[in-house]
Amino acid sequence: METIIFLLISIVLYFISDWILNQIEKWRGERFTDRTLIFFVIIFVLATGAFALFRWLADSSG
Repeated sequence: METIIFLLISIVLYFISDWILNQIEKWRGERFTDRTLIFFVIIFVLATGAFALFRWLADSSG
């Protein structure tokens, strides 16, 4: 069950990261040349926080 939850969180984080990157590019007025690196940084930060929160919630509930 934990694996399925991690998979679902990962999918959601992918789309959120893509949306954030697109919003930054709209605000900037042009696309980044190193778009993949910036996407990686965004998704890494979000994933680290989300999975830490999930672990904390899972440990505190059981």
